[in-house]
Amino acid sequence: MEKSKVSGTMMGMNSSSAAANREELQDQAAGSMRTAESILRLVPVGLCVSALVVMLKNSQTNDFGSLSYSDLAAFRYLVHANGICAGYALLSAVVVAMPRRPATTAGSAWTFFFLDQVFTYLILAAASVSAEVLYLAYKGDLDITWSAACGSFGGFCHKAMASLVLTFIVVLFFIGISLVSSYKLFSRFDTPVLSCSAAAAKGGLEIAAF
Repeated sequence: MEKSKVSGTMMGMNSSSAAANREELQDQAAGSMRTAESILRLVPVGLCVSALVVMLKNSQTNDFGSLSYSDLAAFRYLVHANGICAGYALLSAVVVAMPRRPATTAGSAWTFFFLDQVFTYLILAAASVSAEVLYLAYKGDLDITWSAACGSFGGFCHKAMASLVLTFIVVLFFIGISLVSSYKLFSRFDTPVLSCSAAAAKGGLEIAAF
């Protein structure tokens, strides 16, 4: 009788120890994931600021006249988009880096997913529009009477190209961030479902709400 009590006690201690070890491993994994995601969100901050500064300082004056980034709406949009995305990346990195108890809730996961998508498309749109304008500056377009300006303002175009390359690198990072937030959301939580009363009366049809 005493042996069975001792063995039961030992089994209970072993199961408690195993549970504690599993929890510790989960905490370590979560901490590593949190660190990696924080770095992934911090890197675009420097890239956005670099692209922004390069474009802000982009102006050239010569015998043909003067040209500044502010003369082109696409480049102004690029500057604003980089500034906004830099602020969001920094703020989201701080939030992600903070250890939370309890773990990530469905509400916060959906918020990160939605915002990551919005800012990814924002910076992608800015880069795409600026790339089109820069292409016209290099090649020109006779159909719309747009002359190739880079032959006369080579320094301006080179700086614009550097800023654009940095911005496209930012786009790649934001795509990675969006993939991470999508994985965290859909691997942990189910898609929210709303029951339609009329449909339910007929056959219990459920409609997913996004």
